[in-house]
Amino acid sequence: MMLPNSPAVKAVYLDAETGVLAGAKAAGTSNAETKLIMECGTIETTTIMAVARATQELSTSSLSDTLTFVDAPVSGGPMGAQAATLTFMVGCSPASAPATYPVVKSLLRHMGNKNGIFLCGDVGAGTAFKVINNYLSAITSLAASEALNIGVKAGLDPKLLTDVINVSGGQCWVTTKSKPVPGVQPNVPSSRYYEDGFRIELCAKVLSMGTDLAKMVGAKTILDTPTQYAFKEVMGDDRYKGKDARVVYKWLNEN
Repeated sequence: MMLPNSPAVKAVYLDAETGVLAGAKAAGTSNAETKLIMECGTIETTTIMAVARATQELSTSSLSDTLTFVDAPVSGGPMGAQAATLTFMVGCSPASAPATYPVVKSLLRHMGNKNGIFLCGDVGAGTAFKVINNYLSAITSLAASEALNIGVKAGLDPKLLTDVINVSGGQCWVTTKSKPVPGVQPNVPSSRYYEDGFRIELCAKVLSMGTDLAKMVGAKTILDTPTQYAFKEVMGDDRYKGKDARVVYKWLNEN
C-alpha cells in the first residue's frame, strides 16, 4: 500500500473489524502461508512503529511468525514513477530480512531501479531515511530557488547559470532534475506551469516530519523554520497553492 497520512494508515491497518491486520488474523486461521504487508507511503515514524508492534504482537500470538510488516517509502515523484526509476528505502526486521527482503525487492523492482532499492535497517529505518531525504530536498528547493532568482534579477542567463552550478559546488537534485526556472529544462513541473509535481503542501508536510524526527532524537535544526515560513506564505497565495514545490521560485521572483 501507499497511503497518504497517519489517519489513513491507522484506519486501513488497525481497525479491529475491517483493518488489514484483522483480515490477516482471520485468514491465518485457515491459511498458514507467509503473508507480507508493505507500506510505501511517507508516514510519521510513530505510526509506522505502531503498525509494526501490532503486527509483531499478532504474529507472535496467533500467526506463528507467518506475518511480516515492512516499511518501504518511495522517492522520485511523478517523473520517477513514469520512468520506473523510483527509489525505495526498506525497513525490515533483521530476523526476517534474509527471507523477506529478496521478495520485497522482486516486487519493488517493477516500479523502481533495481539499484535504487535499499535495505536501510530494522522496521522504521526506511521511513527515517525517507524523512531525512525529504527534509534536505525541501530546504534545497528553497535555497536553489533563491540562488537562481538572484541570478535572474541580475540579468544572467538562467540556463547557463544552472549549467555552471551543476558542475560546481552548488549542484543539487533540484538544479539537475527539477529546475525551478520555467523554460530551462523540458518536461519538468516548472515548464508546465508547476503542475504534475510534488505539491508544495506535501513538501511542507514532509519537512515538518523531519523536524519532528529531529526533536525525537535531540538533533538541533536551523533551516527548517525559515523554510516552513516561506512555504506557509506560498501556500496562502491562490497563485501558488497546489503547485509543485519549486513554485517557491515563482513566488520569490514575483514578490
